[in-house]
Amino acid sequence: MSADFQVPVLDPGGQAPPHTLFLFGATGDLARRKLLPALYSLFLDRRLPDAFAIIGVARTNLNDDRFRDQVCDAIRTFGRHPAARDDTLAAFLRRIRYAPVDVRNPEDFSRLNDLAAALEREQDLPGNRLFYLALAPDFFAPVARQLGQSGLAKTRGWRRLVIEKPFGHDQASAAALNDALREVFEEEEIYRIDHYLGKEMVQNIEVLRFANSVFEPLWNNRAIANVQITSSETVGVENRAGYYETAGALRDMVQNHMLQMVMMVAMEPPSRLKMEAIRDEKVKVLRSLRRYTPEEAVHHVVRGQYTAGRVLGQEVAGYREEPGVPAGSITETFVAARLYIDNFRWAGVPFYLRTGKRMAAKATEIVIQFRDMPKDVYFNTEGRLGPNLLVIRVNPQEGVYIQLNAKHPGTDERIVPIAMEFSQEPDRSPEAYERLLWDAMQGDSTFFTRWDEVSLAWKFVDPVAEAFHRANMPLHLYQAGSWGPSASDRLLAEDGFRWWPVQGQENPADTPEPEHHPAHPVRAR
Repeated sequence: MSADFQVPVLDPGGQAPPHTLFLFGATGDLARRKLLPALYSLFLDRRLPDAFAIIGVARTNLNDDRFRDQVCDAIRTFGRHPAARDDTLAAFLRRIRYAPVDVRNPEDFSRLNDLAAALEREQDLPGNRLFYLALAPDFFAPVARQLGQSGLAKTRGWRRLVIEKPFGHDQASAAALNDALREVFEEEEIYRIDHYLGKEMVQNIEVLRFANSVFEPLWNNRAIANVQITSSETVGVENRAGYYETAGALRDMVQNHMLQMVMMVAMEPPSRLKMEAIRDEKVKVLRSLRRYTPEEAVHHVVRGQYTAGRVLGQEVAGYREEPGVPAGSITETFVAARLYIDNFRWAGVPFYLRTGKRMAAKATEIVIQFRDMPKDVYFNTEGRLGPNLLVIRVNPQEGVYIQLNAKHPGTDERIVPIAMEFSQEPDRSPEAYERLLWDAMQGDSTFFTRWDEVSLAWKFVDPVAEAFHRANMPLHLYQAGSWGPSASDRLLAEDGFRWWPVQGQENPADTPEPEHHPAHPVRAR
């Protein structure tokens, strides 16, 4: 059975309040690929207010017209909506200005403040200001200080600061960055963005859990055997070797994206579906997350690095052969981990995480595996009585997949897995950055990370990172185009489990088919 979630635009709620958006890093890759197209989509969906201004800020010396040409090209190349109507696009471009700013030059910030004040007078804007820092992390604190010293952050309306990851390199650096930001902005004015939290099916987890009575009685260690979260990429390090060498998969993915999905799955029902109540429950998950010492991490975490191989039909180089990567690099491009949440609901249930680059398929999925039924008690058949699964597909497909057991058509006793699948057409769903930009404009920080979340996540990751740099934590090599090192499979095998295939993975050649694996489940229509 399949169905479409009909969500062509964002949920009803009117327009954002009038404001000025300052986009720092406006000529960068993130702005070009994601942020500018997202803003145009919000404009088309009539989510932007009638009165607004966007000021692109970057070091490049451009004028308004040249920057608008770049914006137009970004929208036509990467936009979700075809920019076919020139009059609509022209109306959007008229709201955009550009200011060349060297973030180390206080005079540039003073001129930027003068420009913003003039625009607010011309368009009768109330002084609400949203600052989006699509910059390298080293610039977060200096820019925040300049916003305060120049008067840009001293506005008569509300002010909000949106910053990209990574938020620090470890707990100590994250705390120092947070202290610097708090010199200018209050905690409730800081929006730490994690684009995974803007994805449709990640946001849908709380709805699936708390709006369906069939799940909540089973959402505990009495009914669930394990939880598996996979986020795999087919791309390599690309042109980010400088950043990736200092981050690796642990800091790049586990500390933020992967732990955020763990929190969404494991959180207790909030007292109400309000932003602080939801974030309070997420934080409780991290407080209950078992922290490993570096010595313990060796037994619960696997790290790997890709070698040369074949991905999507193309021969690709190994990580150490990538441009900018040192020949002897021990930076991990793959992490698998077994986590435990030591609270009443989840005690004893392993949460398995797996993320890596240059893997066989691009996919992000959450698999809830329920406990097995007693075998051969009622059904002594040739069929395979496998566990029930609830699969939340985040990317590239969006939807929910439920695996049940049923009698095979035309037989008396044979039991086979059947799949009920609910899929949403990805092109009908707003991009993650559209949702998060809209939330920031509205002042809704539900799907942004709070400081205590960031701090607790680093406190879990830091000892694991320390173990990575010790000689007793092996670095397992895996061939590009595979599903990671075999040590990842052994991690689950120790508990009697295995990784469930994700979308795009059909009968992996490097792992034997388990007794109950539904290679070709019957689909309910």
